[in-house]
Amino acid sequence: MEIKEIEELGKKAKEEILASQNLKDLEAVRLKYLGRKGSLTTILRGLVNQPEDERRVLGRLANTLRDELTALVDERKGLLAEKEEVQPEIDITLPGRKPWMGKIHPISQVMKEICEIFIGMGFKEEVGPEIETEWYNFDALNIPKDHPSRDMFSSFYLEDGSLLRSHTSPVQVRVMERQKPPIRIIAPGRVFRPDDFDATHSPVFHQVEGLYIDEGVTFADLKGTMREFCRRMFGEGIAMRFLPSYFPFTEPSAEVAISCVICQQEKGCSTCKGTGWLEILGSGMVHPQVLRNCKIDPERYSGYAFGLGVERIAMIKYRIDDLRLFYENDIRFLEQF
Repeated sequence: MEIKEIEELGKKAKEEILASQNLKDLEAVRLKYLGRKGSLTTILRGLVNQPEDERRVLGRLANTLRDELTALVDERKGLLAEKEEVQPEIDITLPGRKPWMGKIHPISQVMKEICEIFIGMGFKEEVGPEIETEWYNFDALNIPKDHPSRDMFSSFYLEDGSLLRSHTSPVQVRVMERQKPPIRIIAPGRVFRPDDFDATHSPVFHQVEGLYIDEGVTFADLKGTMREFCRRMFGEGIAMRFLPSYFPFTEPSAEVAISCVICQQEKGCSTCKGTGWLEILGSGMVHPQVLRNCKIDPERYSGYAFGLGVERIAMIKYRIDDLRLFYENDIRFLEQF
């Protein structure tokens, strides 16, 4: 290694730095000479093999050159950065552009409206995880393994044995485990079931479930709550009725139906299938075994629970005949809400 080689290396490096036209090229030159495997760095590392007298002279020269190149790179970087930050001129003669304003999705709108109705009646909103265990999704809700009712609430299982919740009822169980009655909550959120994606079903949809537990809660309290919800959600002229049903976590159980918003129960239509009624949610008195599973004394406390599909309510409220419209992201459809 000679002094002349270092000087020639420095001259060439300076020329390339000054010739860089953008930050990307400049960074490439910096790495070429000053990087971990750069030419100048390699020279500095190789000085250990030189005689002591030569090492002292060459080392001083190489270190000085490194400082000069570093300073030159920083200076060039500042100039190129200013150049790249210059914005193109704006043609002020062009007409202005009105920004496109987004809107809240109709499913979110309806879910918010449902929650506000129940919060106005004294319910508290609670949320829980979307990935659940079988205990919270099934067993605690009186749905033991191999019981036929599990088919109604089948879900997507994960490799570790957990699953995507098929309803928001696990939130109710979690609240009952950590809180003593009185309990008055609603549980909104996404749920998952392996259903076909068609006009009335989706593998991912939204629910709002409710739970009220206290001393002396009766079916009459449930009917009053449902009647008030239907009135606020669908209007004063809506009629409501209860139909016997079955859910493993409530006893007795009932489906709640309202008078058809399309035909007004006059002629019957395809929406209500000629019956004049539309089912909107399931409900019932909390099964004593569910209370026992959550360490609540069924001899002292009673309660009711209900659950509704947000998409179902939105379809009825806005008279939409195909659930898939909510998920196709067609601006022409969504901007109506």
